[in-house]
Amino acid sequence: MKFVTDPPIAMKIQKMQERVRWQSSPIVDRGIDQTGLVLADQTDDPEFSFLVIGDSGSGQHRGYSPQRQVAQQMLAHRQDCQFLLHTGDVIYLVGSSEYYSKNFIQPYREFLVGGEQYKQIAHDQMVFNFPFLPVPGNHDYYDLPLFYGLAIQATYPIRKLLRSKLDFDIGWHGSFQGKAYAQAFLDPLRALEMRGSLGEHLDRHYTAQTKTGRCLRYEAGKFTRLPNRYYTFRQGGIDFFGLDSNTFNEPAPLPKTQEGQEYRRTLENRYAALELEMQQLMESAAKLNENRPEEVDRLHDIRTKLEQLEEMQRDINKQLTTETSVTDLEQLNWLSDRLIESWHTEGVRGRVLFFHHPPYVTEATKWHQAQTLAVRRRLRHVLDQVAKAVGSLAEGRSIVDLVLNGHAHCLEYLRTVDTGHADANTHWIVCGGSGYSLRRQRIEGDNVTERLDGSSEDKLVAKSQLFIGREGRGSQKHRPYSFLRIDVQAGEPVKFVVRPFVSERFMGKWSDRALPEFVI
Repeated sequence: MKFVTDPPIAMKIQKMQERVRWQSSPIVDRGIDQTGLVLADQTDDPEFSFLVIGDSGSGQHRGYSPQRQVAQQMLAHRQDCQFLLHTGDVIYLVGSSEYYSKNFIQPYREFLVGGEQYKQIAHDQMVFNFPFLPVPGNHDYYDLPLFYGLAIQATYPIRKLLRSKLDFDIGWHGSFQGKAYAQAFLDPLRALEMRGSLGEHLDRHYTAQTKTGRCLRYEAGKFTRLPNRYYTFRQGGIDFFGLDSNTFNEPAPLPKTQEGQEYRRTLENRYAALELEMQQLMESAAKLNENRPEEVDRLHDIRTKLEQLEEMQRDINKQLTTETSVTDLEQLNWLSDRLIESWHTEGVRGRVLFFHHPPYVTEATKWHQAQTLAVRRRLRHVLDQVAKAVGSLAEGRSIVDLVLNGHAHCLEYLRTVDTGHADANTHWIVCGGSGYSLRRQRIEGDNVTERLDGSSEDKLVAKSQLFIGREGRGSQKHRPYSFLRIDVQAGEPVKFVVRPFVSERFMGKWSDRALPEFVI
């Protein structure tokens, strides 16, 4: 039961580079850095605030919209904040352009120019009146096999089950390898080149200047495109790095040893068990009446569970089919170089990373995934390189001050301990509960352990300090959707006041509240 497909990493990189005309002659000749971004209204004030959301891109949930509820609560903070970071999964289920109107433009209409007429805004014509800075999530890259696109639209039995009863956001097609995301948020230089207006466009919008060359100027209300799928900008002495973790999350191939083959059989058995569980859920859904209010939440939970189980299957499939692990070395080397440069730049007092897949998390479905461990390993390698290069400059401090992620459908704050690497003593916040299905914390608890450097024993590497996710059972189920406001304080090393906010759905009613703030 394979609803969606994930394009190969090499294809993701190639397609995205084509769309932004990566390092083409007109760009290189002008000395343009396609990873740089300057906010037109940026300030040097060391005290500023910003918002964070993630994994928001769902539509209606039988008459209510969690991400719309979160968006409305965020409006009260808009005037006090400089920008919003989105940690990925802008659109569910397959990042299709068909669903931008319902799953993005409508819920965030106040953040868009002309948002009062949101039905008339096309996904590739959005202009934000407030800096809205996303990174792509895995669902923003997903595609839909042609069979399902045809079957769902035709008079086929699966249509009633998938579209009506379980209310999946599935249309004719998927993202076309991230094309819809690129059309919505990136600067479409390829289309401009085909029209013969690329040079004029570059001279109009790539007018900002940084140490690395000319770069794009982001102008709220006028021109709000991003230069690339990964990018960096500076605000108040803090360097922000937005990454595309979809291209460095592939697990290593399984070893050809006897132990590796035994683990392969374990994965195959686990995959089959998940398939059986999914079939049983489909059968349960067929017995429920979507017109009975008391059964609507059960249908929603089945839809959520099906998507969750299939995601677990995709993670297993990645392990089973990976022959040679593909890693986006160009992006990782870029990150290493820019972090080293940041540490050597006068006036920079902190560094923040934001990307989709969390290296550390205790949400029940993500903590042990091969992709989670792959991202942890590769980011750790980059930070180790940077630590070696900057030496005593970073003495007593972590290489990055804060890491923001999504992917896990919860709000969680973790702190690493001594990992033996340069990701030690770092603050990690997962903000992935801003609209789609929420998930629980794992039953194994809040300590994250790992076998470090060939050790035969599991050692503590991180500890969860806060977890907000789905709680309760049946009619007593709590669904606390969330976002963050982060206030950056003056001084060095930088301090962040983290202010979590929740919009909770319980027994058919909404309640909004602020959780206790904490300083990191």
